Amino acid sequence: MIEEIKKLISQTKEELKKGEDAAKLRIKYLGRKGRLADLSSLIKNLPVAERPIVGQVLNSVKLELDKLLTPKTELSPKQAVIDPTLPAMSLAVGHLHLITQAISKIENIFARLGFVRRSYPEVEWDWYAFESLNMPSGHPARDEWETFFVDEKKGQKGEVVLTPHTSSGQVREMEKGSLPIRMINIAKCYRRQIDVSHTPMFHQFEGLVVDKGINIGHLKYVLEYFAHSYFGVKRQIRLRPFHFKFTEPSFEIDVTCGVCGAKGCRLCKAGWLELGGAGMVHPNVLRAGKIDPEYTGLAFGWGVERVLSMSSGLKLPDIRSLYENDIKFLEQF
Repeated sequence: MIEEIKKLISQTKEELKKGEDAAKLRIKYLGRKGRLADLSSLIKNLPVAERPIVGQVLNSVKLELDKLLTPKTELSPKQAVIDPTLPAMSLAVGHLHLITQAISKIENIFARLGFVRRSYPEVEWDWYAFESLNMPSGHPARDEWETFFVDEKKGQKGEVVLTPHTSSGQVREMEKGSLPIRMINIAKCYRRQIDVSHTPMFHQFEGLVVDKGINIGHLKYVLEYFAHSYFGVKRQIRLRPFHFKFTEPSFEIDVTCGVCGAKGCRLCKAGWLELGGAGMVHPNVLRAGKIDPEYTGLAFGWGVERVLSMSSGLKLPDIRSLYENDIKFLEQF
């Protein structure tokens, strides 16, 4: 029986040489009622010891027939030719995220004024985030920051928080004891706020200058220099008197809205958008940083996302879209 099974291979080859149709031969030999099926049904009549041997031969022949009767596809000469002189297909290349681009631009602008970039912890002690900034425990001014507290035991410097503002780096910089100070700190901050102009995690850049003779004129110049360098000379900023516990006097800085052209929209409401705060460093903050009273300082903290959203021509009405990971949106920039 083994020889009879093996003969199917030579028979198939002969018929293929004669030009028989492979599809018809597949039915003839491998079909449900084909020759191989007939021979397979006879295995049960063989002695038990011979059945596995014959079964193996049958399976081997079945694979060989399947290979012989499977149509072979060949590439046409036109498909097979490869021209190595043709340019390669270009690969998709990514780019820096919009916020990363903005941070780089901000850092470069302040570097031209001699500001050195610093870095401080995102998970911070209450003392650096509030107490040293003239906001003692229980002071209502703390409520404005909607702070995330970390469930940890209190240390010598109070509770543990996710830093609500880059101002927490001010006293850390002063503690280094190196004067004068001209630093810029660009970092993540966290507050329990979310709407068209707020996200729970956002970025701020904090500027701090401490030296002899620093006054409001220096502060105004730095802010105007940045605004005109980033937004263009046609954009206007204004300083509104405000109250921050860590600066005196204090201001909030607004810029004419880049989305609506200062006409008033869903984002700015009345043509101006607040970018952040600024002012002269409060004497109590200088004392907390162990700075000699003959020194004065200026400080400012602006939101990176807000500054980015006000970029001329960007027209970004909702800063939350920066964090939606929408490739169609991000690929535009």
